[in-house]
Amino acid sequence: MLSVLVWGPVVGAVLVAFLPESLVGRGRSLALAVAVALFGWTLVLAVQVDPTQVGSSFEESVPWLSNLGLSYHLALDGLSLPLVFLNSLLTVVAIYSTNRAIERPRFFYSLVLLLAAGTVGAFLAMDLLLFFLFYEVELLPLYLLIAIWGGVRRAYAATKFLMYTALSGVLILASFLGLVWFSGAQSFDYEVARSVGLPLGIQIALLVVLLIGFGIKIPLFPLHTWLPDAHVEASTPVSVLLAGVLLKLGTYGLLRFGVGLFPDAWATLAPGLAIWAAVSALFGALAAISQQDMKRVVAYSSIAHMAYIMLAAAAATPLSLTAAVAQMVSHGLISALLFLAVGVVGKKTGTRDVNVLRGLLNPECGLPIVGSLTIVGAMASAGIPGMVGFVAEFLVFRSSFSAFPVATLLCMVGTGLTAVYFLLMINRVFFGRLPEQFAELPPVPWSDRVPAIALAVAIVVLGIQPNWLLRWSESQTAVLYRPVAAVQASPSLSAATAGPVAN
Repeated sequence: MLSVLVWGPVVGAVLVAFLPESLVGRGRSLALAVAVALFGWTLVLAVQVDPTQVGSSFEESVPWLSNLGLSYHLALDGLSLPLVFLNSLLTVVAIYSTNRAIERPRFFYSLVLLLAAGTVGAFLAMDLLLFFLFYEVELLPLYLLIAIWGGVRRAYAATKFLMYTALSGVLILASFLGLVWFSGAQSFDYEVARSVGLPLGIQIALLVVLLIGFGIKIPLFPLHTWLPDAHVEASTPVSVLLAGVLLKLGTYGLLRFGVGLFPDAWATLAPGLAIWAAVSALFGALAAISQQDMKRVVAYSSIAHMAYIMLAAAAATPLSLTAAVAQMVSHGLISALLFLAVGVVGKKTGTRDVNVLRGLLNPECGLPIVGSLTIVGAMASAGIPGMVGFVAEFLVFRSSFSAFPVATLLCMVGTGLTAVYFLLMINRVFFGRLPEQFAELPPVPWSDRVPAIALAVAIVVLGIQPNWLLRWSESQTAVLYRPVAAVQASPSLSAATAGPVAN
C-alpha cells in the first residue's frame, strides 16, 4: 500500500514523458490526474491510521541487497503521515498552478512527479541507506526544474543548489556509515542501526556531521545561502514545492535520525542547538526586512520559521516534538500560499520589486483577491490567533521555554519581526495610489486563485481546529522522547547540562 505512493508518481512520470506528440496538450491533465489520485490514496491510508497506535500503521519490508545491509523497508507512522499528506497536497497545487503554456510540458510534469516520488520515499524510508537514496533522487529533478524553467540567473542558482545539496547528502551518508560501522550493526535498518553502547564522543561526532548535513537542507544560518537564490530564480510551482515540502526533509531528518538514533548525543548538544536556532531565526527575520524582491522576503522568512523547528527539536519533550511536526506542516501551507500570491503579482505586473509596486489592493484596477490572500498568509506567518501559524508557534515556544528560556525569547523576537517585514512589504505593494503603469493589469483567472484560496482555507481550518493536525503525531513523538528523557534523567548528564539549560 505504501509502494503506491512511491512508484505511482514514477509510473505517471514515464507515461507523461512518452506521450505522443499529438497528445502533448494532455500532459498537464495526466500529471494532475496522477497527483490527485495519489492525494486520494494518501487520504485512504490516513483514515485507516489509529492516532493512538504507537509505531507503524502500515509497513513494507523486502530484502534487497543483503550483502550491503540494505532492505526495501517503508513505514507510515505519526511522524511521517502529516508530511506525506503535505507532499501529496502541494504536488497537486504545484501542477494545477503551472502555466498552461509552459515550454516542454512533458519533461516539466515528469520531473515534478519524480520529485514527489523521491520526497515521499524519503519520508517513508525506514532503512538508512534507502532514505539516502530517496534523498538523492529528488536532487536531480529539482536541479533541472530550476536550471531549465528558472529566471535569468537560473544556471547559477541551480548549480549552487546542486553543490550545497550534494554536500548535504555526502555528510548524511558519512554519518550513517559511521554509525553502522562503529556500532557493528549488520544492516542499515532504522531499528537495528542504533547508537546504543557507543562512546559519547563518537556519538557526538556522528551527530555533528548529521546536523551539518540536514542544516544545509533546512537551511540554517550560515548554511542558507543557496535558498534565496534558488527561490528567486525558480518558477512559482517549483518554489511552492521547495519551500512547502523539500525543506522539511531536513527537519524530518533531525527528528527521525537525530533525536531517534542519537539520544545521548542529542541531549548533550541540545543547548547549542537551541542557540543555533535562535541565531538563525533572528538572522532570517532581519535579512527579510532589508529585501526588495518579494520572493526574497518570503525566502528569508522561511529561514527564520524553519529555525523554530530546530528549537522545538532541541527541547525534545513530547509536546515540543509534536510542535515541531505542526510547525513543519504550518510552514509548508503558509509558504506555499505566499509564493503562489507573489508569483501572481510578478506575472501580472512584470516585477516583484517592493520599491516599484504600489496600490495593488485597488478593488477596480489592481489585484484585490491576490492582495487579500497575501495578507492572510502574512497574518498566519506572524502568528495571528485563529490560524495554524499561531497554533504551531505557540506550541513551539510553550514547550521550549522551560528548557531554553533565552533562546525561546530570542525566537519570539523573530516572530515579532515577522510582522515588521511583512507589514512593510504589504504596505508598499498593496496600499497607496496605484501607478498608471499598473492601471490596466490583466485579470487573474480563477485557475490562479483556486490553489491559493484552498491553502488559505486549510490554514484557517487547522487554526480553528488544531487537533486535526496534532493528534496524528502525539503518540509517535512520545516514543522519540523516551530515550532522550532517560539520558536527561541520568545524574552524570544532568550535572553536565544543568548550567546551560538553567541559563
